[in-house]
Amino acid sequence: MEKQVKPMKILIKNTKIIKSGAGEPMTGSIAIEGSRIKYVGDVPESFNAVTVIDGGGFIAMPGLINAHTHSPMGILRNIADDLPFDDWLFGKIIPAENKLTEDDIYWGALLGICEMIKSGTTCFNDMYLHMDSIVRAVSETGIRANLSFGPITSGVRGKGLIVETGKCQAFIKNWNDNGNIKTSMEIHSVYLFDKPSLKEAAGLAKSLGVSIHIHLAESEAEIALANEKYGLSPVAAALDLGILDVPVTAAHCVRLSEHDIEILKRTNVNPVHCPSSNLKLGNGFAPVRRLLDEGLNVCLGTDGSASNNNLNMFEEMHLTSLIHKGVSGNPECIPAAAVIDMATKNGAFALGFDDVGQIAPGNAADIILIDINKPHICPVNNVKSSIVYSVQAGDVDTVIVGGEILMRGRKLLSIDEELVMSKVKEIAGKITG
Repeated sequence: MEKQVKPMKILIKNTKIIKSGAGEPMTGSIAIEGSRIKYVGDVPESFNAVTVIDGGGFIAMPGLINAHTHSPMGILRNIADDLPFDDWLFGKIIPAENKLTEDDIYWGALLGICEMIKSGTTCFNDMYLHMDSIVRAVSETGIRANLSFGPITSGVRGKGLIVETGKCQAFIKNWNDNGNIKTSMEIHSVYLFDKPSLKEAAGLAKSLGVSIHIHLAESEAEIALANEKYGLSPVAAALDLGILDVPVTAAHCVRLSEHDIEILKRTNVNPVHCPSSNLKLGNGFAPVRRLLDEGLNVCLGTDGSASNNNLNMFEEMHLTSLIHKGVSGNPECIPAAAVIDMATKNGAFALGFDDVGQIAPGNAADIILIDINKPHICPVNNVKSSIVYSVQAGDVDTVIVGGEILMRGRKLLSIDEELVMSKVKEIAGKITG
């Protein structure tokens, strides 16, 4: 399917606007010119829009940013549920991943992108195998992404342990700041590889000037493995190995000591809270309020569809607010405004997209419109509370990325949804059959 031609000018008229979690909601219009936001609030009559969207009955907000996922893992959705983390990863997931081809991963990434756009995600942080296949999917669909290339090939994925320096350099050179794509380096974890390969990969990231995307302190099993291999916690091991010498986006950060938190703060790590995945695998969840109080840039992610089992960022926002209230006994623990920032501007900062995550003149036009003419949202007495406590993924009506309309009236405009689902069903049958 051909992508829709990008209109030169879009006007969203008379809508409720959340510019950011910290900002005050307002009612007004948003003018988009090319890929950028031109005006917010009052729009001059001289702005001659090609496309006009009546924003009455909608909330406009920054597109959601999924700061940690594995987009092709929808292929493996529901094949390994209700299992301990080690059995889930080593017993089920990695053996299934070994069967996936580059083409399989392309179709799996398209499925993940379908799901993300339809649930209001405009940008995601990905790590997986065959990243060139994911580049292809991102480029064709118009979504925004930071794609992490893993230079270390592990024996548990079917090959000898090597650091593919040349391939990593080429990927980063070819795709960083290419259209809607930025690049980073994947280091899966400190437990999956040996010390020499981890040090080499960390040194490569530093020499290339790129950030690292890693799983960190996710489970008790990881703590035990890190202590066995290094005599250190995963966070302390990451510091010792040089991984924290560059900007790091660290998924999970569940099992943290006081010393770990001090290290994360000192090295300005971006923790990514993934509540659905952490709860489902029985790993617990990150001490988010403490991390925020220490000034850390906490983001939100879904993880992959084999451990969540969806890519619904509204669900992650909802859980984030509720879990920490319940555990702390403090209903003020994580307010709606903080959750919105975690799911938007905090993620944008971590992924290196400085001009997204907030609705403001000059920023990239990454905007979603939420249909509030629904019984479960009515009445909208508090706009931010409605987003976190009432809105569902299916309430997202329109998605705009870089001034390009990717979904309107719940219809995807850059992806053949039925074809993608048909292909993924065929692949899943091959993998699980």
